[in-house]
Amino acid sequence: MVSTSRTCAGADGDPIRIRLTAAAAASVIVGAGLGLRATTGGGAAKYGGDALYTLLLFALVLLVAPRLTPLKAGGVALAVSWGVEFLQLSDLPSELSRHSTAARLILGSTFNAPDLFWYAVGAVAGWLAVCLARGAGAHRPGSRVRIRRG
Repeated sequence: MVSTSRTCAGADGDPIRIRLTAAAAASVIVGAGLGLRATTGGGAAKYGGDALYTLLLFALVLLVAPRLTPLKAGGVALAVSWGVEFLQLSDLPSELSRHSTAARLILGSTFNAPDLFWYAVGAVAGWLAVCLARGAGAHRPGSRVRIRRG
């Protein structure tokens, strides 16, 4: 029996390949976010953007720490997203957002509880994407596959 659970749970893989993939994914995610904002509005743009925000953080975490497991990378991305959201309960992000577009895009300005759910969606999407990619890679010639006997 072929097990891909280890490839998803473990930090298998070449760190350089993981970093290159994470950098490419980050570029695609930024493009998707800009495209979403340009083509949609309302809840789809807002909550889709929330999920993409955490998905981008997920990719950046793997770019910086390629040996992290997908679960830990998702946890870090989710913790940062939630931390930024809860920071919005203070006046700091709102004040910084008035002076900087970058601060507004990164920190937001107002706390919105439903955002917490959509951040989790983004973290799960990142974890799932890596698990699926690693699972598909387990069946390529030359890939490391663990075979359980008995």
